[in-house]
Amino acid sequence: MHRIFLRPLGKPAKRSLRLLRRLPLLALGLGFAAQAAPPAAPSGGGELVIAQSAPFSGPLAPTGKGLRAGAQIYFDAVNAAGGVHGAKLRLVSRDDGYKAPETVRIVRELAKEAQPVAFFGVVGTGNGEALIKEKVLAELGIPLVTVRSGGQALVKPPYPWLFVTRATYADEVKKVVDQFVPIGFKRIAVFYQDDPFGQDGLAAAESYLKAAGATLVAKGGYEKNTTKVETAVKAIAAADPQAVIMVSNTAASAEFMKQLRAAGNMAQLVALSVTDGPQVAKLIGNGTARGLSVVQVVPDPLARTTPLARELAEAFHRFPPKDIELNHTVAEGYVGAKVLVEALKRAGPNPTPKKVRDALETIRDFDLGGLVLSFSPNNHAGSRYVDITILNQDGRLLR
Repeated sequence: MHRIFLRPLGKPAKRSLRLLRRLPLLALGLGFAAQAAPPAAPSGGGELVIAQSAPFSGPLAPTGKGLRAGAQIYFDAVNAAGGVHGAKLRLVSRDDGYKAPETVRIVRELAKEAQPVAFFGVVGTGNGEALIKEKVLAELGIPLVTVRSGGQALVKPPYPWLFVTRATYADEVKKVVDQFVPIGFKRIAVFYQDDPFGQDGLAAAESYLKAAGATLVAKGGYEKNTTKVETAVKAIAAADPQAVIMVSNTAASAEFMKQLRAAGNMAQLVALSVTDGPQVAKLIGNGTARGLSVVQVVPDPLARTTPLARELAEAFHRFPPKDIELNHTVAEGYVGAKVLVEALKRAGPNPTPKKVRDALETIRDFDLGGLVLSFSPNNHAGSRYVDITILNQDGRLLR
């Protein structure tokens, strides 16, 4: 028989044995701790939500859809490259039907439900003005980047939480007057949407036409969100202008042009950038739409003559949106998204809305590839880019 002699355990060995006996309990305790409290958010990474209230139904649905598509294309490209400081971007959009009260309601709801780091792509001067007048953005403490508007009321004085990434309507009207009056167009009418948007453009036209020595021979308005243009057509046709500046949206612009031509008036028509020229041609036919001039606030996305246009064309091919054609509205959404992402980069990992707002004001001489944009504490109207295009017989825009 063999005897086994066990030596007494020393203090280090006793401590090791006690630890081994406690391991199951320690592991169980760690399991409970993991379930009781969520893990801390990583530095960077995760998800950044951008929220949008815009029209996806009604007459301006193509505008809202185009802006959203342009932004989503750029966000998809950024996400495919790893995101911003490791965080992926998610765009949450809701339909406000181009109605200012709905914009206010939806923005408040999105702030609570989606907790966005920024808002993006609101459409309309009146819609943007409602957010300012009711102090929605200031109360929420969330910036809005890109409003599909060039209204002076949105940028003068600069509103701390709103950043416009396009030229103003005054810039657009001045371009029209500077181009057409010197070549003999002295008798000019204005067709306008009877709301803050249209009234802003009308006021600019009255001022610039007077300064240029031209005459405003007639003006005719129509109700927002309608194509009730008959009264305006009658007043303007009776004045027999040489040219008409159109401060109007696409559907109303198309109906006005169709009825004015039917009335026998062949004045040169020049629409501000909120009108989509090719859509006008689709609505009333290439022959009727031929010769319509349209002001643009972004480089032509189809011309491929600028780095921005080539970049957008490649991204559009890689991340094609459903049922959307590449046009200036898509390009405007893409530009706004690039500006917002630049601010997110400058704001650093885990940005707050306040950090994003502050970062936007540091953007100076930001070259997007043919369009240069700058903000400052005293200037939230970032771009002065304006160009004029014209519809040809095929319904395409030419410079």
